[in-house]
Order: sequence, then C-alpha cells, then structure tokens
Amino acid sequence: MNNGPRSPQPAPPLLRLYLEPESTVPRRIDGAWWPRTFDLLAELPQLLPGLPRAWGQIGSVLVKGALWTGAPGRMLVCNQVVRLCRTATAHAPCTIVLMAPGHGRRDLLVVPPEATERAADRSWAPPG
Repeated sequence: MNNGPRSPQPAPPLLRLYLEPESTVPRRIDGAWWPRTFDLLAELPQLLPGLPRAWGQIGSVLVKGALWTGAPGRMLVCNQVVRLCRTATAHAPCTIVLMAPGHGRRDLLVVPPEATERAADRSWAPPG
C-alpha cells in the first residue's frame, strides 16, 4: 500500500465562453462558446456548470446535427438529465440553443474548435 503524497489531479480546461451583458432587450445571440471538440458528451459537462444561475437549469440542448458527434437522446450532466436534440436545418448551423423550463431560451454562437485564438476573439468582438 502506498501512503506517500499523491500527485494533484490536472485542472479541467478553462471554459472558453463569452456572454453578452444582461439586457431587457431581446437579442438573437446571447454569447459565444468555443468548445475544444464537437463531441457533446465531452463538452456539455464543462459548459453547463459555467452558465449563469439566472439562466436556470438547462433541460434541453439543440444543436446542428451534422457538426456534433456523440449526441444521444439524453445525458446526465451535473446530476440532471439533459435532453439532446439535433436539427438538420441550415438556418443556424453555428449555434447551440439552451432551453431552461421557466427561464426561456439562450442561443450561443459556436466558434469552431479548430479556430485560432485571433479568429475566436473576432467572432465575439462587438462590431465597430
């Protein structure tokens, strides 16, 4: 039996998320998320706990089906079941829609994982 010091567990990667300031004016995009992969099973457990509490408990997620892998019908994230839905429509291929009962819908622009830091910064920089 080894009772010596244990090496620390590696820290989870930082969540790459930009959120627009809260506003009473409705908007189409609420922020931007830069995942490290297009694997929902790997990425959602990092995204959902990093969202503001005011957004409520996310009960379902809608993604563009062709981009994402590993998307079952449901998954357990932070001790809650999250329903995963795919769409084949091309109207919003670079977004993820987060829905919370009683709190509404939030849309995040998805920055492609392969994007450079400069490209990611430009994608969520305010125009002007």
